[in-house]
Amino acid sequence: MKVYIVIVNYNGWRDTVECLESVFRLEFTRYSVVVCDNGSSDGSLERIREWAETGAGQSCRGADTVQNLTSPPVDKPIPHQVYSRSEAEAGGRADSDPPLVLIDCGENLGFGGGNNVGLRYALSRNTFSHAWLLNNDTVVARKALSLLVARMEEESGAGMCGSTLLLYDNPEQVQAQGGGYYCKWIGLPWHLGRLRTVNNLAGKESVERWMNYVVGASLLVSKQFLLTVGLMEEDFFLYFEELDWALRAKGLFTLAYAPESVVYHKIGASIGTSSNPAAKSFTCDYYNVRNRLFFTRKYYPHALPSIYATLVVALLIRALYGKWERVAMIWRLIIAGVSRPVSQVPQ
Repeated sequence: MKVYIVIVNYNGWRDTVECLESVFRLEFTRYSVVVCDNGSSDGSLERIREWAETGAGQSCRGADTVQNLTSPPVDKPIPHQVYSRSEAEAGGRADSDPPLVLIDCGENLGFGGGNNVGLRYALSRNTFSHAWLLNNDTVVARKALSLLVARMEEESGAGMCGSTLLLYDNPEQVQAQGGGYYCKWIGLPWHLGRLRTVNNLAGKESVERWMNYVVGASLLVSKQFLLTVGLMEEDFFLYFEELDWALRAKGLFTLAYAPESVVYHKIGASIGTSSNPAAKSFTCDYYNVRNRLFFTRKYYPHALPSIYATLVVALLIRALYGKWERVAMIWRLIIAGVSRPVSQVPQ
């Protein structure tokens, strides 16, 4: 059985091409790559297809550690198949099993929705043991997938497994060790190991003891998990999907961490993700606030008063930065509450 590697692209073909250059060097060879394009307006599908045929567009600006994982370019052409969303979710052509599948989702379905298209393709074909959700703005080490699979096989009760995520532009710095811890009283996650360096990692047992979710930038999920728990919740659109997935599986599957599975991550290349309120994009800010309310109302309604208090603080911080459109946005969400959010960020 093989692994389907699912990558969602949204107006980020350059990052996706660099990611693919590293993926097609993996030590683990029993895989197919499924790129789901979320209605990009920059010609991403055609650009990725052109790369697969001729190698056009490949580049790397990262440190030597990262460049060694993407160059020299892999041999082209790479056999590929292009499907519409409906064709892919029906399993595609039974007589075609190329190493690269490109899916036109037709619109922006969000993180969960885009990944779900790829997962439905995999489930319809039913020829896999695991799926690897991988952000398009990553570069993977050659053993990254083989070590994830080995850890899942070692920990038989695990349904999801995460990698060590390092910063693309600063490869010695950790973004996350596999997953993170979520505090329901403030409605915010904390990536485990985020203040550590690659030479000072916390132990695997400690990480798995504290881990509430697996970071979706590199998330290996078993087919049995998908069949038992189901696909990702699409109502979030962006953020909190991994935590929701893990909570739905609580008591059924455990979470695992493969420390030596290394993935380099650019972090929020498409949407302006940042922990600094002054640097966050409006899209990032909106979905973070909206989904804190949505998630809390869904799972921890008793914690809503403290969530509202933290959002008032967030509102005041935006005011100090002079970001009055953010102040208005947060206030509207506080007043409205979020029991079931609409899928798109307001313009």
